[in-house]
Amino acid sequence: MGTELALTAAIAAVALAAAGLVDLLPRATTAAVLRRRAARLQLLVGALLAVLTGIGLAGLAGYGDLVPAVVPFVVPALAVAFVSMRRIGRVRRGAAAFATAPHTPTPPGLRATAAHPLLALPIQITALAGVAAVLAAAGLVALTVPAVLGAVLTAAGLVVAGIGVRDALRHSRLAEGAVARPERLARPVGVL
Repeated sequence: MGTELALTAAIAAVALAAAGLVDLLPRATTAAVLRRRAARLQLLVGALLAVLTGIGLAGLAGYGDLVPAVVPFVVPALAVAFVSMRRIGRVRRGAAAFATAPHTPTPPGLRATAAHPLLALPIQITALAGVAAVLAAAGLVALTVPAVLGAVLTAAGLVVAGIGVRDALRHSRLAEGAVARPERLARPVGVL
């Protein structure tokens, strides 16, 4: 039980760090800061996925006592691997286009891309699953009792819905600023 708790807590700590960093991506003031944050996030998430894969493979190789530590992370980690990683790479490459001018303010379209819910939500759900897994591994929440499991799942569903709505509203607000408005582009024709 001690090994499972330590391993789950370490994985949850990395997931929480990634969730905090993904929340800071759209707040970058310059393209260079956005590029650094995206690179760190990509490295952190890649390491998290590598550790989860390694533990899963170790479980197949006969170390079955490690597998319960990664079970809560399986579904969110798959979403992170197939949805978020590609978007993080896109943000990093977009910010790298401004590498020659490091003090360039972050373009509004790039900030909106960094705030996309499909980039942030899977990482934040993985962190939430990590917190729940640590509480269960520590014995603070008995998930074997149906009433407790139902309450935990309901609370987790509400928290995920709230995070999703928050991410969607932030992306919508930032995407609105990235769209060129025709009235700003049209100039009145003057007399020659």
